[in-house]
Amino acid sequence: MLSYGDLKKGVVFVLEGDPWLVLDSGFLRMQQRKAVMQTKIKNLKTGKIVDRNFQASDSFEEAEIERQPAMFIYTSKGESWFHEKNDKSKRMSLKEDTLGDKVNFLKSNLEVIIIKFGEQVINVELPIKVEYEVVEAPPAVKGNTAQGGVKSVKIETGAFVNTPMFVETGDKIKVNTETGEYVERS
Repeated sequence: MLSYGDLKKGVVFVLEGDPWLVLDSGFLRMQQRKAVMQTKIKNLKTGKIVDRNFQASDSFEEAEIERQPAMFIYTSKGESWFHEKNDKSKRMSLKEDTLGDKVNFLKSNLEVIIIKFGEQVINVELPIKVEYEVVEAPPAVKGNTAQGGVKSVKIETGAFVNTPMFVETGDKIKVNTETGEYVERS
């Protein structure tokens, strides 16, 4: 069992039957009152982030989270499909609303980490930097480059990324999958 003092950044615990990840925490002491633990926590099933305070009387069960490598196959009818890295017959799917913005950066044969809570697949982690091909890029307009301007290009997954003016159709670029930002041209 975890006490409220154990809720440090990175800890995964069970609250109301769901696994939650502590993103940030700190003690708050107010005059004449008991200290509370202020936390920012993320529901690993829904992706929802909330601020919540816990008191000394609260206790929690540590969540049993399993991580395993998997490969992305395809997305169809609102579901993204994956298979275990070494066994293509063991498939699993996640709804697009669970994945959130990550669905914009999934491409065939991308290696990901599947997160399981018990036997249920609850989320997926993508590599931080992934290489994509630019499929559409507007031309750089002469005169716009003096200030180091940016333009929006379309990558092979259909997502749009802001890049420097020199990026052209057919270029390979690296994108940070957490922020959706351009990193470098490969």
